[in-house]
Amino acid sequence: MALKLPIALSNRHVHLSQEDLDTLFGKGYKLTIKKDLSQPGQYACEEKVDLVGPKGSIKGVRVLGPVRGSTQVEILASDAFKLGVEPVIRNSGDLDGTPGLKIVGPKGEVELDKGVIVAARHIHMHTKDAEQFGVKDGDIVKVRTEGVRAVVFENVLIRSGDTHALEMHVDLEEGNAAGVKNGDMVELIK
Repeated sequence: MALKLPIALSNRHVHLSQEDLDTLFGKGYKLTIKKDLSQPGQYACEEKVDLVGPKGSIKGVRVLGPVRGSTQVEILASDAFKLGVEPVIRNSGDLDGTPGLKIVGPKGEVELDKGVIVAARHIHMHTKDAEQFGVKDGDIVKVRTEGVRAVVFENVLIRSGDTHALEMHVDLEEGNAAGVKNGDMVELIK
């Protein structure tokens, strides 16, 4: 039996700590929900910021909520070259040894010394889904796409927990190269 799950493409975005949110948008600022995302409790915000690196900048990058303990900037590999930072592929939250940059908001600027990553491909799944798929949190699997440009994604991290919804996340560039779009079904290969 094929183990199928939906895929979603992730574009560049920023997760902010409350301290950095206050600096960029004003003391005590609360994020404004634009739309809910597929993972429970996660949402895209109305707020946008500009990213400034040693070589260039990217304007109007969406903030995702809710606030986190540490600010994290998730970019595409091509963004790293435009900004002039070393592209580092990492799991979310693994920020040690990553490059930094400047984030500019309407009320101030934040100079990060770390926190810029190209997000590693991963699968969110509820613990019940993990049991059904025969995997556990932290496992590394392969995933096969379908269609004319079918590919196999290797080194896909399983992120399992009681608040996760079943979905594979790849960045926009990887998804476009593989010819997949949001909601397409892919197959988990153990």
